[in-house]
Amino acid sequence: MSERFIVIIAGGKGERFWPQSRSRRPKHLLPIVGKSPLLTQTLNRVASLVPAKNTFVITSASQVRAVRSCCPGLAADHVVAEPMGRDTAPAVMLAALLVESRDPAGTFAVLPSDHVIDDQDAYLSDLEAAFKAAEASQVLVTIGIKPHEPATGFGYIQQGEVWKRVQRRSFFHVKRFVEKPPLELAERYLKSGDYVWNAGMFVWSLPTVLAALREHAPGLVAGMEPVRTVLGKGRPIQSVLKKVYPQLEKISVDYALLEKSNHVVVLPASFDWDDVGSWPAVTRHHPADKQGNVCLGNALVEQGRDNIVISDDGHLVAVLGVDDCVVVHTRDATLVIPKARAQEIKLLIKRIEATKGGAKWL
Repeated sequence: MSERFIVIIAGGKGERFWPQSRSRRPKHLLPIVGKSPLLTQTLNRVASLVPAKNTFVITSASQVRAVRSCCPGLAADHVVAEPMGRDTAPAVMLAALLVESRDPAGTFAVLPSDHVIDDQDAYLSDLEAAFKAAEASQVLVTIGIKPHEPATGFGYIQQGEVWKRVQRRSFFHVKRFVEKPPLELAERYLKSGDYVWNAGMFVWSLPTVLAALREHAPGLVAGMEPVRTVLGKGRPIQSVLKKVYPQLEKISVDYALLEKSNHVVVLPASFDWDDVGSWPAVTRHHPADKQGNVCLGNALVEQGRDNIVISDDGHLVAVLGVDDCVVVHTRDATLVIPKARAQEIKLLIKRIEATKGGAKWL
């Protein structure tokens, strides 16, 4: 029988949780929720499904050392560094080649590194069903999240008719992928009941995904051929990746493959899920006081409501007469921002980048 593999994508620039997150220490390397880094939590969730010898993490060159410290159970060559960001399609192609070098008939899941999932039993049950479906048929499986609000920060997947039932779970044909919609459209999607959020979770057999990539992204396949050659000889791939990656198109796997294929099916998730996309998400996972304030570390609020106040280094952070704000203090930087504008942190990052010597804070 073919083997199963898991490849976790752990990239990112460390912007949305600045100043705790930095380019070398983005969200997946932080205990934003829980006591261990989100990447460690992700690895622990799948440990019973796939052994460590069949688990890979793809990250960026600047993060590889920190990522390895979060993955003590993985061999050093199972943490693979992309020399530069080229979005998710090249990462998926690299994942496919890593799996191919171990088992040309293997099946693998591609998972994000930084999501919060509490119901592990349901999560593993859904992944098991997705693996079974991908092993039995030539389909590209994605796991979608049932929306509970008209979110505008996620892509959506429109479900069609039922494809099959596997492990007592219904899989649906995918009608289309939709980019992040405006609020009015998101409200229509929520009301229709035909849409799920695109969580970036995929399962497919190696022969199926390689055939689809050859059909829909032949340039990517050809561009990565030198990597296949080196892997086939059992040699380290970092030097060839440095030569190959600058020539690759920067494109997501959604655009390069999934939106073009007629063989995509979706499994609506039965587990809870939070992508923890910005500072306000912290309130969903930490207790608040009677005024709705979440204070972490040496922090307090007097005469204020619904604030998030975090002290990262023992420094006392005290807030008086302020509502609906995020205040985060670290060793070398402090953030103060209205909760409603937390998604705009990237504007600050650009300003800091343009400041002389600003790179030391990023």
